[in-house]
Amino acid sequence: MKIKKRKKFRLSNTDIIILSFIGVIFAGALLLCLPISSASGAWTPPLDAAFTATSATCITGLIVYDTYTYWSLFGKIVILVLIQIGGLGFMTLLSLFALVTNKNLSLHKRQLIMQSAGNIQLNGAMALVRKVLLGTVIFEGAGAILLAFRFCPMMGFGEGIFNAVFHSVSAFCNAGYDLMGKYEPFSSLTTFRDDLYLQSVIMALIIIGGIGFFVWSDILKCGLRFKKYTLYTKMVLISSAFLLIFGWLGFFILEADGALAEYPLNEQILGALFQSVTTRTAGFNTIDQSEMTGGGVLSIVWMLIGGSPGSTAGGIKNVTVFITLLSAFSTITGRDSCTIFKKRISDDTVRQANAIVTIYVILLFLSTVILMDLEHLEFESALFETSAAISTVGLSMGITPTVCAATKIILMLLMLIGRVGGLSFVLIFSADKTKPDIQRPTEKVMIG
Repeated sequence: MKIKKRKKFRLSNTDIIILSFIGVIFAGALLLCLPISSASGAWTPPLDAAFTATSATCITGLIVYDTYTYWSLFGKIVILVLIQIGGLGFMTLLSLFALVTNKNLSLHKRQLIMQSAGNIQLNGAMALVRKVLLGTVIFEGAGAILLAFRFCPMMGFGEGIFNAVFHSVSAFCNAGYDLMGKYEPFSSLTTFRDDLYLQSVIMALIIIGGIGFFVWSDILKCGLRFKKYTLYTKMVLISSAFLLIFGWLGFFILEADGALAEYPLNEQILGALFQSVTTRTAGFNTIDQSEMTGGGVLSIVWMLIGGSPGSTAGGIKNVTVFITLLSAFSTITGRDSCTIFKKRISDDTVRQANAIVTIYVILLFLSTVILMDLEHLEFESALFETSAAISTVGLSMGITPTVCAATKIILMLLMLIGRVGGLSFVLIFSADKTKPDIQRPTEKVMIG
């Protein structure tokens, strides 16, 4: 009698990436629970600590407590570290140890690094890590120096430097956490809505982080020769420019008689531009989101689209939406494939993009309906909050601090899915198949 061998259980790369994020969140929640983490010296409720750790690690920015007034210096540092880990990816930071100790990484670990970073090619894993880490130091360092010129005269040298570093990291990682509760709790950057210098630095960091290192590496390699760029870089730059410009015009027109009505013209122009940038998963705000009218709907759409793949941004991703729209256009025009810039996008990529969009939309509306019931909210308010969570955007209409425990858990799950969900589903769909597909008979059905 033959004894069947038990199949050896082995975690996939996707499982390891997701578990690494959960592990970081758990460790952060434990630290934030401690009395040393709160300004009052009291224990923080575990669920609120877990919510904050999830929001920071998933670079979202939704908060239940004002970051400046509630958390101590130790708590703020924990949040800052979680933002940095979440922005770069846990596997990327682990590879830093290998670089420092000159250890060779196995093939499995190189696969983890590339998948964690959202790359589609295995070669050049360590070169990618070097670029990511060096670029992060340069961009965040430059941002901190520029912000220090504004914060140090206002707050003193020590506090000004810490604020400069905190906001530079938060903006570059598209996290949306701020320490402006010093002036008014939960105010974000509304106190600085007329500060062109400060907003320009923050917007630059958000855009740089949201575009991603693959694009900047391509630009550095090819200069300003657009034709030399890869198809991915071209799609990122075109979609990013479109969203930035049309978002700017859209918010300016829609909120001219709404949230921007009481501002002078220069602040209206600046406020609309900042809203267009920050809705790309950053989460800072210079406009009270609860006062938004037609711009609230545009904010939801822009949040869901998000930034670029392989960047610190969240959302469905602009390239994913780009491919989905190309697919629809190809179907309407009777073409058999998606073609752009004389290049054909693979059918697998098109199917994966359509699947990601479908999954995000389903999760979004299911969670919205649940929030409407739990919190007795109107559809737009609930949709705004769930969109902010699943798109890892810290924008809120002021609802998050008052929600019940069940809603917090739902938002935490949405934030985690938003940080690793799109990548996870792509990896599931593109995983190696152990069994060949069985070709079934085809039959046409009515649609439309």
